[in-house]
Amino acid sequence: MPASLTASLNRYQPYAIGGFRIVVGFLFACHGAASLFGLLGVPDNATVDAWTWPGWYAAVIQLVGGTLVMLGLGTRAAAFVSSGSMAYAYFKVHQPEALFPLENNGEASAMFCWAFLLLVFTGPGALALDGLFGRSSGATARATLPREHARTAR
Repeated sequence: MPASLTASLNRYQPYAIGGFRIVVGFLFACHGAASLFGLLGVPDNATVDAWTWPGWYAAVIQLVGGTLVMLGLGTRAAAFVSSGSMAYAYFKVHQPEALFPLENNGEASAMFCWAFLLLVFTGPGALALDGLFGRSSGATARATLPREHARTAR
């Protein structure tokens, strides 16, 4: 890949990570809302009963963790907990049924687990509310600064 294209793409990396964070957080929160409240086309009889292990706790983590990640509030911590919950779901619920995710219906758990783990290490990217409260990482701060100031922040 030409160096000029790489440099051009790198300039937008924080925005790509921010977009990734927003979409993954939204989809995760939708799973939690569906499990807790029967929203988004899920029948009411498919909701989990309050305080039941592990379903209700997983749904709360999905709703709260997904919302926090989507908004970019405490992204790394919320993503860490969310990733762990999906690892638990995969290894305790799906993997005992069959070895591969396509066989055990664990694709969503595996993908969410790895997506959230990526956010633990990359941070929230651009467009995170953490940046408004001064809790952003250096990469996020550089991404949200005007172009002339971003050069001096490195």
